Amino acid sequence: MSAGTRVFVARLAGTQVFDPIGDLVGRVRDVVVLVRAKGAPRVVGLVVEVPGRRRVFLPMTRVTSIDAGQVISTGLLNMRRFEQRAMESLVLGELLDRTVRFKDGSGEATVEDLAIARQRNGDWLVDQLFVRRRQAGKSTLGIRRRGATLVVGIDAVTGLAAAEQEQGAARLLEAYEDMRPADLADVLHELGGTRRLEVATALDNERLADVLEELPEDDQVAILSGLDRDRAADVLEAMQPDDAADLLHELPDAQAAQLLELMEPEEAEDVRRLLAYGEDTAGGLMTTEPVILGPETTIATALAQIRKQDLPPALASMVFVVRPPLEVPTGRFLGVAHFQRLLREPPHAAVGSVLETDTEWLTPDAPLGRVTRLLAAYDLLALPVLDEEKRLLGAVSVDDVLDHILPDDWRESDDESIDEAPTSGTEATRG
Repeated sequence: MSAGTRVFVARLAGTQVFDPIGDLVGRVRDVVVLVRAKGAPRVVGLVVEVPGRRRVFLPMTRVTSIDAGQVISTGLLNMRRFEQRAMESLVLGELLDRTVRFKDGSGEATVEDLAIARQRNGDWLVDQLFVRRRQAGKSTLGIRRRGATLVVGIDAVTGLAAAEQEQGAARLLEAYEDMRPADLADVLHELGGTRRLEVATALDNERLADVLEELPEDDQVAILSGLDRDRAADVLEAMQPDDAADLLHELPDAQAAQLLELMEPEEAEDVRRLLAYGEDTAGGLMTTEPVILGPETTIATALAQIRKQDLPPALASMVFVVRPPLEVPTGRFLGVAHFQRLLREPPHAAVGSVLETDTEWLTPDAPLGRVTRLLAAYDLLALPVLDEEKRLLGAVSVDDVLDHILPDDWRESDDESIDEAPTSGTEATRG
């Protein structure tokens, strides 16, 4: 890799990282820089996501090549989880969408990308910015004008080192648009509080709801509390009712009541019903939105229902068959039809003809211990929850149970099975 190699960081996101013998190590998730008041920001390393969704630090001194859509590293990789230091900035997470000012007085611009270049001495510096000029006013049609884009040298602008300023998130979200909600939640968790809220606010309601469900409770509360009340209520409506209820449990009673009042009555009613149960009971764990069908429904229709993209895999493992009404609390519960059985039957047959009627079920006050025992004993992914009149109230899925039996900080805990082989000199390269 010769001096003068230049790479734009937004294009680097997701690039595969290989070791010297060609084995895949992980993917680039961000670039770590030291932004200084004077002089170009210095690149100290890459944030690399390795198997297990762990993010680790790869010093630039260990990078031998960045080209052809790949990064080649040398030496051992320190598998200790990356922790951002006080003087460090994440290019994708913090510097994109930042407002800078031209030193010649010609106005302001928004940073859409940064280029890093290797110097003759081996150091990597941010030497260019891809920016969009801020255009004042609107066109005659009332549409806000988009400013021209240009590449400028880092020494042509000021403001990149500003610690706190209002900032958009469009370019960051473009870089991460293909990420799964759990992975994007990891990105948000690593950002500072202000930046985290800016990025969360820029997500649409459905995407933000999916991401919130993957965040630790403290982050969930901070984000929801930072949104305006109407937007917060809309996001709660987009969440699974059980996840929305869990989040409202963490809010002050007055705030939770206010948000419930702002939600659509039908959505709020489902959440209120769940809030009435203890958090560690079947009623508190269940969702009120499993796939519920009448016995005359065809198997073809049942299969179409469980193919819906937004249906969690555990709930797609079976359909729950009841007498009308089909909204919870339903008519009398008849049984379940498992996905594999549906695949073996003619599409025109009725689901009522392939029911498993002796499936285990739970009362809403069943404790967490009974829920876990039944799921484990019968190798099930979900269980129906019935009232005393055998009406279906909802279903408890295995993923909701795991969220309650794992430690509160399980999203942040290191996997002890990963061998942490320290790289000599790694810490010194981040001075």
